[in-house]
Amino acid sequence: MEQQVEDFFKDCDKAPRLNEMADFFSATAAGRSGAPIKVPSVDARLFQGDVSLQSFTSVHRQIWGRFDPHYHASIPYRLEEEVRVGDAFLRYADAIADETVPARFYLLGAAEGTLARTLAQLGNGKIQTLSCSPNKENEESFFLHGRPAHATFFLGPFHHLTRSRMVGTSALRHFADGFDIILEDTTFQMYSPNRKAQIGFVKHHLKDGGIFFFFEKFRQDDDISYLSRELQKDYGYKARFFTQDDIKNKTESILKQMNFNETTLSEMSESVAAHFKYGCVTWNSGNFYTLAASNNADNLRRVISAMAPPCIPNEYVYTETPASLPGLAFEPPPFRRLAASGR
Repeated sequence: MEQQVEDFFKDCDKAPRLNEMADFFSATAAGRSGAPIKVPSVDARLFQGDVSLQSFTSVHRQIWGRFDPHYHASIPYRLEEEVRVGDAFLRYADAIADETVPARFYLLGAAEGTLARTLAQLGNGKIQTLSCSPNKENEESFFLHGRPAHATFFLGPFHHLTRSRMVGTSALRHFADGFDIILEDTTFQMYSPNRKAQIGFVKHHLKDGGIFFFFEKFRQDDDISYLSRELQKDYGYKARFFTQDDIKNKTESILKQMNFNETTLSEMSESVAAHFKYGCVTWNSGNFYTLAASNNADNLRRVISAMAPPCIPNEYVYTETPASLPGLAFEPPPFRRLAASGR
């Protein structure tokens, strides 16, 4: 077992995210390159007048960092999905937090941690969040709007955040008992295709009844389907924000390398099933999916039923959600209804 852990750490340290891709992420996080020609904004029509989603958006947008414009211009309707997920996490925190123990969320690899800071701000003490990134530039953006209350940043890659480090670091010690929700944000695909080991490592930070969300890009079972969705992303969405040269350069320098570390949804399901009893798909946009898994079916149902329906045009959706994850015994509840009144 010790050898397996040591090998895992070595593989992560040699991963593209920390080596071949390092300069790209450093420059983009600093705002030196990668900025879109037009800053993306929420398509409020997709919220259908839902006051909760609109309220979350207004706070979220005020604290963007330098990487956010690039990120939200790169993935079709990921911005609307981040708002939808954030609203659901707030609702879940309202249900589980009490006066003495706040809900604790870990947003793994989410650049400058804008979603985490928004949740901490809107939680008013009911939520404590942790973000991590290996880029100093993302840490600078985390504090760009001041030192956020109830939100903490760990400067380092996800595999450097061990439980012993949490226990031994005063700023992290209150997270040592575990998180109610962990969200992995396009991170594992930057390191290796070994999802079983990655999930196993991070799961040690999750409470027994906690929920693990995964937002990743997946390979398809046939190359034609994968490519057609990529073309839709690049020329139906990204072309609004980037020049053709920008899109081509990123494909050559980042995406081709990242493709080697992507898995199929079936492969991911097998890895998730090795650690969790229940799981489902909560969102789809082309080759991108959001998955949720837990060993507590009631908690998983509670957070899914707190989610608004996906806020995305139908032409980008290839999997209707919520949908059961293959190999995991779980029948997801329907999403909440959109409403023109608040929470």
